[in-house]
Amino acid sequence: MTEQMTGAQSLIRSLEHVGVDTVFGIPGGAILPAYDPLYDSAEVRHILMRHEQGAGHAAEGYAYATGRPGVCMATSGPGATNLVTPLADAYMDSVPMVAITGQVASPMIGTDAFQEADICGITMPITKHNLLVRTAADIPRAVAEAFHIASSGRPGPVLVDITKDALQGDAAFVWPERLDLPGYRPVTKPHGKQVREAARMILEARRPVLYVGGGVLRAGAAAELRILAELTGVPVVTTLMARGVFPDSHPQYVGMPGMHGDVAAVGALQQADLIVALGARFDDRVTGRLDSFAPGAKIVHADIDPAEISKNRHADVPIVGDCREVLADLVVAVRADQEKGRAGDYGAWWQHLGRMRTTYPKGYDVPEDGSLAPQMVIERLGKVVGPEATYVAGVGQHQMWAAQFIDHERPGSFVNSGGLGTMGFSVPAALGAKVGDPGRAVWSVDGDGCFQMTNQELATCAVENIPIKVALVNNGNLGMVRQWQTLFYEGRYSNTDLQTSPRDEKIRIPDFVKLAEAYGCVGLRCERAEDVDATIEKAMAIDDVPVVVDFTVNHDAMVWPMVGPGVSNDEIQYARDMAPSWEHED
Repeated sequence: MTEQMTGAQSLIRSLEHVGVDTVFGIPGGAILPAYDPLYDSAEVRHILMRHEQGAGHAAEGYAYATGRPGVCMATSGPGATNLVTPLADAYMDSVPMVAITGQVASPMIGTDAFQEADICGITMPITKHNLLVRTAADIPRAVAEAFHIASSGRPGPVLVDITKDALQGDAAFVWPERLDLPGYRPVTKPHGKQVREAARMILEARRPVLYVGGGVLRAGAAAELRILAELTGVPVVTTLMARGVFPDSHPQYVGMPGMHGDVAAVGALQQADLIVALGARFDDRVTGRLDSFAPGAKIVHADIDPAEISKNRHADVPIVGDCREVLADLVVAVRADQEKGRAGDYGAWWQHLGRMRTTYPKGYDVPEDGSLAPQMVIERLGKVVGPEATYVAGVGQHQMWAAQFIDHERPGSFVNSGGLGTMGFSVPAALGAKVGDPGRAVWSVDGDGCFQMTNQELATCAVENIPIKVALVNNGNLGMVRQWQTLFYEGRYSNTDLQTSPRDEKIRIPDFVKLAEAYGCVGLRCERAEDVDATIEKAMAIDDVPVVVDFTVNHDAMVWPMVGPGVSNDEIQYARDMAPSWEHED
């Protein structure tokens, strides 16, 4: 027998039905009917955030930690529009997420009613799918479809906008036995002929590279990737979004490619004769000037989203499919070829890459004025805390240093906003990651600029007993913007000084230690190199409240290596005005 209930009760029942255990949100008028039955739910925990943007990023962090769609909830109008940034962020980085928003009552739509906004229209370009629900009877199917679409195929955000009268109306609760989604049939199984051709090309290449992107992480394919890499002996590079999916300590790991990637990784792609792209999209931050990227390479491109293949770089062998299945089938195909006596000969290639790794290792200068080197702070954080922690970066210099100087050994150890580059991502995403994986240490690695955009979520952490830790890399500036002003604008530092760490005064606006304490957290400050390890250890010893550590660092440190904007990867610099001398293979 079907049970009669309100649309609001139907919504909460539907969330319980799909296994949701946490919702990040803020109530308001249009969504308020849903909050009444949510109050009685024994299965769904609601975490009251301080800003809807924080709710969206927390849902993203939860999705990273669990692999399941994160869920956020907001009211109509400004509540919904505050979700635009996290929705766009999740869309760019293929994060499974379901956003539920209230909408004004159906008769009011189109009248410019109080707190009305066409959130479906607004978010159409930045969601995988969205839908407006106008009747209570349609709620279960809408929720079922949303979670299926968000988590299948190429993951992404889905928005469900529900009118207030649908939440208040009555209907029988009917859970759909099957979903009928015409036109939505993600291809997961790769074509066997394409896979066999890719295997042949790998074994015949002299300078192959496995170019691994975030799609391998999303597919949960780290084990299959390692098997293929070790079976073939091919060098591996991992993008910013794939850090940790292949261990940094593995002898076949060459580094991270891209604008601030390792010289050896950038050189490996530039000089390759075969690039096997797995769940990567040839992003501009990886390719540099596209027409000069990897000029001698054939391309095998495997991706679950057919729209990505040949979008930026023509694929000689296109493979549409889930990366886990693609890798598993590639392993079978390579083994079959090897059993027939075929094997790759990459000896000269590895010698060349070895010389590049030795000649151009990662490094940094120690400031002559005695101030802290931010790279040293982040490097010691990784060493003291260890690879089992989760590191959640904001956006900018500290993000790049966290990718470069922390050893990432496991999938999901590094969480960041890659595609959209969202300042303010770190603290709420760390909150969500800690909720999703409460037994693991979670460090937000944030900058003083990013931190001031969403640090109000520390209140959420304190009230909800979510003891994240924040390593605040405080250089007193919008660091990456300042770096570009140094390099490309003749040192004209227009509007980048934040006054959080003045050079000549002790006044800090704000004082991050006092701010942390005001939010119910422990605040620490570290300004000397000899205190870094002890400060990190002190923070690690506190596990019942959030901790914020203000690492006051050098103002002028820069991220190197660097490929300048609009130039070829061949022009990468490993320090200012210092470029490698490439040794091209014949």
